[in-house]
Amino acid sequence: MRKKLAIIGNGMATGRLLDELIRRDALSQFEITVFGEEAHGCYNRILLNRVLLGGAVDDITLKTAAWYAENGIKLRTGAVVNRLSHAAHRLWTADGQEHYFDTAVFATGSIPRLPPIEGVKTPDGKWKDGVAVYRTAADCERMRSFAKSGRPAVVVGGGLLGLEAAKGLADLGMSVTLLHLFDTLMNRQVDKIGAVMLRRAIERLGITVRTGANTKAVLGAKRAEAVLLGGDERVSADLVVFASGVKPRIDLAQQSDVPTNAGILVDDRLQTVLPGLYAVGECAEHNRQTYGTVQPVYEQCTVLADVLTGANPNARYRGSKVYTRLKVVGIEVASMGDIDAKDADDEVVQVIEEKRGVYRKLIIRNDRLAGAVLVGDASAAAGLARRFERGDSLPANRLDLFASTDRAAEPVGGAVCNCHQVNEPTILSAVRSGCRTLQDLAARTGAGTGCGGCRGQLASLLLKAGKQPATVSN
Repeated sequence: MRKKLAIIGNGMATGRLLDELIRRDALSQFEITVFGEEAHGCYNRILLNRVLLGGAVDDITLKTAAWYAENGIKLRTGAVVNRLSHAAHRLWTADGQEHYFDTAVFATGSIPRLPPIEGVKTPDGKWKDGVAVYRTAADCERMRSFAKSGRPAVVVGGGLLGLEAAKGLADLGMSVTLLHLFDTLMNRQVDKIGAVMLRRAIERLGITVRTGANTKAVLGAKRAEAVLLGGDERVSADLVVFASGVKPRIDLAQQSDVPTNAGILVDDRLQTVLPGLYAVGECAEHNRQTYGTVQPVYEQCTVLADVLTGANPNARYRGSKVYTRLKVVGIEVASMGDIDAKDADDEVVQVIEEKRGVYRKLIIRNDRLAGAVLVGDASAAAGLARRFERGDSLPANRLDLFASTDRAAEPVGGAVCNCHQVNEPTILSAVRSGCRTLQDLAARTGAGTGCGGCRGQLASLLLKAGKQPATVSN
């Protein structure tokens, strides 16, 4: 008799975990039920701006509702799990329904981190009109409902989400001011020089950038009218969007007596201290570390699928080397490891091309790549990421590392899609099997459905093989 596996949450981590479980024939062991709060299958949050600009959620959906049924997985949409008992092996949803489980996985993701400011909500606890966060498809639809061309908007937060929200609102014709508490944009992914390059590119889009800006309050009785900054300065705004970071969603775990810190505490098997209860993705804290990027989350899913199915009883998660490559407001950015020197003996290589708006930086420690920052041109990112992951020794001429067009020095079969670890031979095999477009490749291999940073390289491989892709956009 199959055991009952409950997965709480239906984001990108769940989507990847389901893929990994299916590859290991998990349905022969488990009846799998996914509890998702949203009304549809999991979708790619990295591409949320498409919804903001008027696209449908279907445009960024990774797994349709039909997919779950076709694969023998029960999907409960609009299902808010508000209580779980490890002792009783049961969970309850907000509509009062009770569900038995043998094993459960917390994949609850993260929630927006709101700064402690006044005036976000009305006295009855509802969001003011013209105030939104940028996290879900529903958030994007709310933002769009208040967006009026030519009117002022304020985005609070200068990280990745904030920049994407600002770009989306600017594309809708709004006059956008971006407020960031810290002195540099994307301060976790790029260093000061990279942030300057990024800021210049953003300002060329007509977006006003204010760093070191301390947001105090949203002004307006029932709807947003302005934002109050330190020093009593006011910035007019018909729409105020908060994109000031995220934090692991751990409320259900806390209420269920599962130990938490910043995230839900897990061991190398992604198991909590309670047997049969696991956590994966942005909500999980492993070795005092939580992750908010796709690659580590997918690495966790691989391990957890091995653990749950017994496919590899020795599978263990040892942490991830964080690598990010994406387009930020249309600008290529890649970051990995340390973005600044830490040790006195660290070697720093920097190349600045002012006219092109390109910046490249390497942090080298003990002849190994300890980190890199690329802004404006991330063509060398894939090769650097492979060296970073494997800890390869580096060429004596460090500038050779930026020669991304020369693939002779790179090993055959390296990952094209780092999110899904899909290599070039796999892509070429899919093309030979009949894949003609990026959509075909994504459906067959999963490549390009994570951060999207590899889609240009996928298009090049298709063109190289004599196939014309339907689209090469990111």
